[in-house]
Amino acid sequence: MYSKDSNLKLIVAGLLLGILMAAMDNTIVAAALGTIVGELGGLDKIVWVTSAYMVMVMAGTPVFGKLSDMYGRKRFFMLGLLLFLIGSALCGTAGSITQLSIYRAIQGVGGGALMPIAFTIIFDIFPPEKRGKMTGLFGAVFGISSVLGPLLGAYITEYVGWRWIFYINLPLGVIAFIMLALAYKESVTHSKQRIDWGGAFTLVGAIICLMFALELGGQRIGGRQYAWDSPAILGLFAGFAVLLIAFLFIERHAAEPVITFGMFRKRLFATSALAAFFYGSAFIVATVYIPIFVQGVFGGSATNSGLILMPMMIGSVVGAQLGGQLTSRISFRSIMLLSAVCFIAGVALLGTLSPDISRLLVNIYMALTGFGVGFSFSVLNMSSVHHFDVRQRGAATSTNTFMRSLGMTLGITIFGIIQRNLFTDRLSSAFGNAAQSSAFGDPRAALTPEARAQIPAPVLEKISAALSSSIAHSFLWALVPAALGFIAVLLMPKDRLLARPKISAPEPAKE
Repeated sequence: MYSKDSNLKLIVAGLLLGILMAAMDNTIVAAALGTIVGELGGLDKIVWVTSAYMVMVMAGTPVFGKLSDMYGRKRFFMLGLLLFLIGSALCGTAGSITQLSIYRAIQGVGGGALMPIAFTIIFDIFPPEKRGKMTGLFGAVFGISSVLGPLLGAYITEYVGWRWIFYINLPLGVIAFIMLALAYKESVTHSKQRIDWGGAFTLVGAIICLMFALELGGQRIGGRQYAWDSPAILGLFAGFAVLLIAFLFIERHAAEPVITFGMFRKRLFATSALAAFFYGSAFIVATVYIPIFVQGVFGGSATNSGLILMPMMIGSVVGAQLGGQLTSRISFRSIMLLSAVCFIAGVALLGTLSPDISRLLVNIYMALTGFGVGFSFSVLNMSSVHHFDVRQRGAATSTNTFMRSLGMTLGITIFGIIQRNLFTDRLSSAFGNAAQSSAFGDPRAALTPEARAQIPAPVLEKISAALSSSIAHSFLWALVPAALGFIAVLLMPKDRLLARPKISAPEPAKE
């Protein structure tokens, strides 16, 4: 499985760098989008910059996970790292939004390989008694990336230039590539198997249709209104349904399916995947809307607003580390019950945000939320592969990662619609028809310090109150997936990490 003379420290460092870059990429870019559009133009195509990366990450994750089971981890992690670096270099040279979106898709293909395979390699090279500590470390890096991304993106854009949010990946990626090329030596022999191209293409197509339907629905882009009942959006949803049905049919008859549905017959795996999905959809609300709340209600620059996410980052790191350590002592279910209680409490408290709340309370609420979600970064990855051997770990880990990514994507889209509608309603209540007039322009302009200085205090107070109320109510709605995540945890069996866990044979292919 792994040659003992390889340097474990170099391998771990290389994997950590890969995870950090891939997990942080979308959040670091989001912080610079305003500046990018200001320089390159193409406001009507801005949705593609983030969507192109997310689509390819989500589509590539289960495919690369399966391929790593079939042909080996190292070659596909290195391939993913290389594609990610090529995409990063190209993004830094982009001369238009269209070019940038294409290059982001290349980045996304690479990113889809990095995270799931990195976690799988950890399970391959470390014995069970050490996996908790290492998975906690990797989970902590994932938690850090979700908070560090917006802060770093805003800082680099403001003081260096937006192209460097991509160029910064190059030296880090080269170091990770060299570390793994020299230190990681697989000894497992992998037999060639048939690749499920039909499943891969229908999965990618279904995700693309769903993503763009959710991203474009209800939006006005480039002077064109994409109503939810418009032919374009209905066509995308129809395409998603058709391709999803085709994917499910193909997977049931494929000799080596991209996603092995037999895995979901394992109760621990199924509940871990569901918990990852619901945790992702609720947690993304905090990472996106807390900085908006701080910037729009408390005032300050985008860089300063990112600093307030530090308590969440610290909380998630502590939770991920503690969760990894506890897996050798108590069951996955018991750990995640503690996680779910803290997470739900944190989200509920964030639902009480108001313009007159103190920063200390916001910090406490954030730390509690981060602490609760931090457990999921380490524990759910471990529980998802607990019953599978080396031939199925890649598929198990990638499926769990895919479910979390899907939850985050759906969460930010759905709660984005909720927050936007609530904000509009609050403005209408405060200003009447004037809220829609040019007299106020775009109320979101109040997020910038320069604009806030130009707005009369009574008007700014009402805008801040509307923004605060819409964000607080969005957090209350986020309690729905948080509670569903708690139910998924309750349904988990009482399995725990053992020094020598029982390994089941691979599920036989369906004829």
